[in-house]
Amino acid sequence: MTEVLIFDTLRTPLGKGNGTGALFEVRPIDLLSKCLVALQERNQLATQEVEDLIIGCVIPTGGQADNIAKTALLHAGWSANTPGLQINRFQASGLTAIGLAAAKIKSNWASLIVAGGLESMSRIHRADNRGAISNAPDIMNKIGSIPTGVAADLIATLEGFTKEQLDEYALKSIKKANTAIKKGYFKKTVLPIYDQNKIPILEKDETINLDLSEEHLATSTPIFPKNNRLGFEAVAFRKYPLVEQILPMHSEENSAKSADNAAVMLIGSAAKGKALGLKARAKIIAAKALSTDLTITHKGGIEAAHAVLEIAKLKPKDIDLWYINESFAAPALLFQQTFKIADKKLNPCGGNIAFGEALGANGVILLGMLIDELERQKLKRGLISISAEGGIGTSMIIEIV
Repeated sequence: MTEVLIFDTLRTPLGKGNGTGALFEVRPIDLLSKCLVALQERNQLATQEVEDLIIGCVIPTGGQADNIAKTALLHAGWSANTPGLQINRFQASGLTAIGLAAAKIKSNWASLIVAGGLESMSRIHRADNRGAISNAPDIMNKIGSIPTGVAADLIATLEGFTKEQLDEYALKSIKKANTAIKKGYFKKTVLPIYDQNKIPILEKDETINLDLSEEHLATSTPIFPKNNRLGFEAVAFRKYPLVEQILPMHSEENSAKSADNAAVMLIGSAAKGKALGLKARAKIIAAKALSTDLTITHKGGIEAAHAVLEIAKLKPKDIDLWYINESFAAPALLFQQTFKIADKKLNPCGGNIAFGEALGANGVILLGMLIDELERQKLKRGLISISAEGGIGTSMIIEIV
């Protein structure tokens, strides 16, 4: 079957998603369109050659509604012949978009696709756009769904993690990110955002707390305190009857904050790349999506990683670098312990706890970081795995070419 190549990846800087960040003034359609324009210019693309644009977006409403993938193509001046698709698989949306593009190329149903993700969380709020899985008590009770923060606390409780361990993990992520930014590791990938007068709006990630210390982490308060769990513990206890209480250990500092971002990736076949003069950076070896326990939802990424390693006939020791989403510290720490990953090999430039989490763009951002870092360190093989709501997990293995 056709080999699937990644030719290029770029993203906007990560902006604070709480309404105080620089990207609050930029519409989602403009974030995505600016990425498309830059991707076209730096690869000298004839846009009619691109057969689809697949965009992950978790909150497809307001300024992100009406198939924003198609609208962004036209807004960016691309060919009207490219259709455009908008998908939602929670935090795994962006990586799923890449996986769908890869499957079409591998099957020879397409030869060049742009896949990516988008989320303007400062403008379009997740809390205002929830469905039955997270906002209908009778449905949640029936299917065993609990808030992701409570689920993360459940993992910490079951695994015996202390808050000190979670804070230590968070601080490592932030220190890695600070080093990466200071050394300019993201310059190849991050697209500065300017207004119509060419005045800078945001030129680098603004989400990292540079002043975070062990002392501050030690005094941080839980997001989901004992008295604010609204009966969700009872749902968890039915599934895990040996648990007497769920300890509240995740704070804003050892969890991912919301962020604004758009990210895109150019994916295609070797034949198409040769015809257009595109230089491949990486190839996709294997991908897998699955679903696991809805109550302890964050374990999906672990199971997906096991599955994709089996598909690729590889062992954990065969992976040079790993990238995972860090929605909360406990699931990330459990992933690290499960696969016995050294600190320097896991999220080597920091993860979501440091950078924030732009839900739909999440997987594209992290995969881009993985490609950049494999190249920088002159390593070969990387694995990315995403744990998403609903017990969903997606994972992918790539190799540098």
